[in-house]
Amino acid sequence: MSSQDLNREQKRALKRMGALNEQGAPVRNARGPQQKAPNEPKVGPVTYIREVREEMRKVAWPTWPEVRRYSLVVLGTVVVFTAIVGGLDSVFGFFANWLYKD
Repeated sequence: MSSQDLNREQKRALKRMGALNEQGAPVRNARGPQQKAPNEPKVGPVTYIREVREEMRKVAWPTWPEVRRYSLVVLGTVVVFTAIVGGLDSVFGFFANWLYKD
């Protein structure tokens, strides 16, 4: 992509990022080394499990009737789409056999 393919806002954004020079020509910047995160102490397995349990308590879990209703919706949708795909497969198979009959 050349600089003529860009609109004004794209050119301004690229110039702010340092990807274009003042004349609008693309500039290649060498990538520097990746900066590492600050040295944080490692979390042990016990602390990790405790934090996971605390976060899981914050989750809004569905009630049992909601789970049943959503499951029925998913199963119904799967049955309908399976029937559609199976029907189309049968129709196209019938026409393919008719078309390529010896």
